[in-house]
Amino acid sequence: MTLRRLTLAAAALIALGATALPAAAAGEIRIAHIHSKTGPLEAYGKQTALGFKMGLEYATNGTMQVAGKTLVLIEKDDQGKPDLGKSLLAAAYGDDKADIAVGPTSSGVALAMLPVAAEYKKILLVEPAVADSITGDKWNKYIFRTGRNSSQDAISNAVALDKPGTVIATLAQDYAFGRDGVKAFKDAIKTAKVVHEEYLPTNTTDFTAGAQRLIDKLKDQPGRKLIFIIWAGAGNPFKIADLDLKRHGIEIATGGNILPAMAAYKNFPGMEGASYYYFGIPKNPVNEAMVAQHYKQFKQPPDFFTAGGFSAAMAVVTALKKTNGDTATPKLISTMEGMSFDTPKGTMTFRKEDHQAMQSMYHFKIKVDPAFAWGVPELVREIKASEMDVPIRNKR
Repeated sequence: MTLRRLTLAAAALIALGATALPAAAAGEIRIAHIHSKTGPLEAYGKQTALGFKMGLEYATNGTMQVAGKTLVLIEKDDQGKPDLGKSLLAAAYGDDKADIAVGPTSSGVALAMLPVAAEYKKILLVEPAVADSITGDKWNKYIFRTGRNSSQDAISNAVALDKPGTVIATLAQDYAFGRDGVKAFKDAIKTAKVVHEEYLPTNTTDFTAGAQRLIDKLKDQPGRKLIFIIWAGAGNPFKIADLDLKRHGIEIATGGNILPAMAAYKNFPGMEGASYYYFGIPKNPVNEAMVAQHYKQFKQPPDFFTAGGFSAAMAVVTALKKTNGDTATPKLISTMEGMSFDTPKGTMTFRKEDHQAMQSMYHFKIKVDPAFAWGVPELVREIKASEMDVPIRNKR
């Protein structure tokens, strides 16, 4: 049996055991991970789950123990459905006696889950759902987030794109992720001009009508003309390039993404944006260890959300080590507020005001390299957390 199969089999046994034995043993710390094993964001959820397991292994030196207590992982599939995610989190806290929950993948699911954490007075560590409202107006004190938020995405992309004489139209999905992302991007733009916002259903496959509206808004504008794309999951919005944008002098810009999605980037050499993560960019021992282990197990590099799951695990284990295994929620909250922890992206710190992890982002320019199946984001520069004035939106 391969190492990968052994790892997955062990994880499955842990999860099955946890489900069969809802009464927590004294020597256990129970962690529920609720994510999209299936559904429109399945690829993201699977990467997060893999990264989270790898991170727990790394942070505990392979023992899966903290302060003599065994970490028990309980995995649940929210299928990208808000109502299901909400009920699964209640079951995790209530029936499975989870001490901490991690997830979910979708911002819509996360927003449904936030009140459950407050009801059960247990921590929900959000990874990787992005919407600003999660640590904004829908936030409560039990919510922490290692994943980046819409503002961090937006501000870093604004650093890359906000130049005098630039005119921008946005293309995004019509739900919390897309709308929060565009709002944050517009708030971050200071010198360029945003002339149009185009929102399309999450399951869109034909982008022709939306693209035509974008072209009509941009084609007669003076200066540099950009369509900034904020998209997650299925559908390929980069198909709009087939409508001969170059004839109108229109360029495409976007942030980072998973490697399969970045295959489309090969058609846009020189395209700029900002990314949360790319395996070849951060230079630190945690990233080197994760990349090496991922190559060893899967013969390919770790992806965007693998790093996020790994970061969440590092945050959980760092907090539990600091409390010496004490899972009392007030103790965890006081420990995690302002806490710094190592991740594949370097050091992150939970901001006390809204528990959002402050972190670096990466301004990139796409290079085409025949050795890779995707457009390679070459680092222009690291945008450090201290350079980004990320708004506190929770009115705490």
